[in-house]
Amino acid sequence: MQRRKYEGFSLIEILVVVALIIILTTITIVAINPAKNFRDTRNAQRSADVLQILNAVTQYTSEEGHTISDLGAIADCATPTPVVTGTVFETTLVDEYIVEIPKDPSEASGTDTGYTICITGTSGRIEVSAPHAEDGKVISVKR
Repeated sequence: MQRRKYEGFSLIEILVVVALIIILTTITIVAINPAKNFRDTRNAQRSADVLQILNAVTQYTSEEGHTISDLGAIADCATPTPVVTGTVFETTLVDEYIVEIPKDPSEASGTDTGYTICITGTSGRIEVSAPHAEDGKVISVKR
């Protein structure tokens, strides 16, 4: 009588390989952490936007005859003024000092850009902030 010789993998071998693939995939996803990378990317964009707005305001106020009050009513930092599009703030700065007023990557809606601007109490310094920063980070610059 002839014995049949089976070729291929046993069920146990296939299950071990599948389990290893699942474990390696899980470790890779946890290590990469795409949600954290997206949050960090949005916060990096907010940092760049805040600095861009402040640079435009600084360039505007450093020119002869321009003051911060020319940009409209900007409150003190106890109640910061939202940076909104379609206001004197935008019409004064856009094209000459900034290409367009940037908008928060996830919180901007309508004319609200998601950023705020204010004047610090005693020193009169200008502060631009991103109040919707993620991971509990505070993104603001002042000059």
